[in-house]
Amino acid sequence: MRPAQLLTYLPNRRTRLKILHWTVLPFLIWFFVVQPEDVRPIGQWAFQVHSVFGLIFVSLALLWTAEYIRKGLASRPGPKLPGPARIFHQIMHKTIIWGLFGVALTGFLLGLTSTVLLWAGGVVPIAPPLGLPKANDIVGQIHEVEFYLLAGLVAVHALFHIWRHIHLKDNALRIMAPKRLHKFL
Repeated sequence: MRPAQLLTYLPNRRTRLKILHWTVLPFLIWFFVVQPEDVRPIGQWAFQVHSVFGLIFVSLALLWTAEYIRKGLASRPGPKLPGPARIFHQIMHKTIIWGLFGVALTGFLLGLTSTVLLWAGGVVPIAPPLGLPKANDIVGQIHEVEFYLLAGLVAVHALFHIWRHIHLKDNALRIMAPKRLHKFL
């Protein structure tokens, strides 16, 4: 099968982005709530699951960034958005996408500055360890702050679209919600 034929089996771009959007969200929530030190006492298998979740999250983040670099944002701000909200809409979405990339990048830098070889999901080596403990501490702090800032921005993103849907009545939530949920919106 040629690549062009394969594309006929894939859903359209908006559907792919909806799938990506709703697949990334549970992982973002997981990493917001669960830390590696929370799963270590449970056992090695729990830490391994956490690591696999990290690998999936990073893969999806990089896929989303690549899609953005390749084709830009999927849509424009809605016509009902006032001027400042239109600007905020663009900045917010781009910041989330680049924030996902930044979290993946600092995760790679954590592996690179580590004193031991770290494996994502027990499958993929993150980076050759350079054994730089001070740099690792700094990158770890940046990674953590960056992730929580991203999570906060995602919460603002959700509130922004809820505001749009309720206040402006522009069906903002229907655009990204699965069709099965449209009857509730």
